[in-house]
Amino acid sequence: MGDLIHFKKQGDKLIADFEFKDFSAAFGFMTQVAILAEKQNHHPEWSNVWNKVHVELSTHDAGNVVTNKDYTLAEAIEKLL
Repeated sequence: MGDLIHFKKQGDKLIADFEFKDFSAAFGFMTQVAILAEKQNHHPEWSNVWNKVHVELSTHDAGNVVTNKDYTLAEAIEKLL
């Protein structure tokens, strides 16, 4: 896996926090991530408050641990930035 800039492994999750100029930019980012996640059939746990997006990745069907699916999605998310 490549080097991740925003995502850090914490316990059994990859976690990242993103900050944007406003709510519209944050929501636009989330929309792009949703399309990536759907294509990969791997969906994040996330939250959004105004211009901030918090993302957590783990593979539920593997027992809620980090797998290659998480690293693949994290890398794709980082390429959006």
